Amino acid sequence: MAVTTEMVKELRAVTGAGVLEAKKALEQHNGDFDKAIDMLREKGAARAAKRADRSAKEGVIELYAHPGNRVGVMLELNCETDFVARNEQFRDLAHNLALHIAAAAPRYLNKEDVPTQELDRETSVLKAQALAEGKPEAVIEKVISGRIAKFYEEMCLMEQPFIKDEKIKIKEMMTDAISSTGENIIVRRFARYELGEALED
Repeated sequence: MAVTTEMVKELRAVTGAGVLEAKKALEQHNGDFDKAIDMLREKGAARAAKRADRSAKEGVIELYAHPGNRVGVMLELNCETDFVARNEQFRDLAHNLALHIAAAAPRYLNKEDVPTQELDRETSVLKAQALAEGKPEAVIEKVISGRIAKFYEEMCLMEQPFIKDEKIKIKEMMTDAISSTGENIIVRRFARYELGEALED
């Protein structure tokens, strides 16, 4: 399949990749748009890993209040330079992350942030459920593993599918942003408040 300028342009708009990178990805996958996106994402992930150690102390504090002012979010999104911090794409990312947090209510940033005690409790509950459902011993570990992945998706921001496009996870959005800006970008912290919610001890 011949790769057209329009196809390259469209792929660049979605991924933020350079002209040659986008063209090469489309050519390698015979014009298959989804495979080209996956390839560019994988390259972006490699670049993101290289940048992960770089200091990110610039950025924005994004404040978001859901219509009706019943849910509010405060998010700190960091990057390396004030140039990127002022960039519209970076600010849109901060806004979308805050909006997502308001709607999806994650409790933790990453899987590693879930306390061991909570994870152990969840695992034992899931095991008891699997046994009660009559699952064979041989598949119980696999069943628990799948349900723990679902638990992480519900509880951890980076594992959640983005509410505006469930085909992409938040961690993939972050990788795409790192790839297109050329800087390390991290969610430093966030807080979500809901009117009338019980306060934890």
